[in-house]
Amino acid sequence: MASTVHEPPKIASPVEPVRTAGHDGRGGWAPSSGELRRLKDSPPPASTGIWVVLASITMTFLAFSSALIVRQGSAADWRHLSLPHILYVNTLVLLASSFALEAARRQVDAFMKGRGTRAKSARWLYIALFLGLLFVAGQYVAWLQLRSAGLFLATNPNSSFFYVLTGMHGLHVLGGLGGLARVIRRFGNSALRKSTLDATAHYWHFMDGLWVYLLLLLWMKL
Repeated sequence: MASTVHEPPKIASPVEPVRTAGHDGRGGWAPSSGELRRLKDSPPPASTGIWVVLASITMTFLAFSSALIVRQGSAADWRHLSLPHILYVNTLVLLASSFALEAARRQVDAFMKGRGTRAKSARWLYIALFLGLLFVAGQYVAWLQLRSAGLFLATNPNSSFFYVLTGMHGLHVLGGLGGLARVIRRFGNSALRKSTLDATAHYWHFMDGLWVYLLLLLWMKL
């Protein structure tokens, strides 16, 4: 008896999922072009580490603030110190840098969704970096103005706290500028992670708020 051999059923190849503009489900970017660029989210420890850093910085400056207040209350040699006027200009520059970085975040996000251009995104990043450098230069000018007035680190408690607090903040700003330069380099190489940009922006905005707090503290206590 002849047997009939049935052809095995064909298994259809899986359909390639269509990528749409928006997030890729991991915090990265999926552009509308259909090809996922090399912008992915960092592991959770890397994305949450920035908050640990900010908490540590907050505790450090709170300790310095407490020392300033205690020293002022118990010192007979405390003398009023007029803050250099350039500090107020520097504040505006730093706030403008923060605004530029936030604009850069929006432009990068739009670019990854196919609604913006790489050049416009990079332009805002460079503006933020330039303004940050300008702020650091302005702080150095403020130091030079104090030195020209005969106020040095060890002249009196007021000048000591001024140099220490502004110097510590300046060092942290330089760290933020290094992070921003890293963002620009990775964005140019199409290897930027979304969480890297977000963490850098959070750090930079924190530096803004910290400086406004320090300026008010120095204005009231020095």
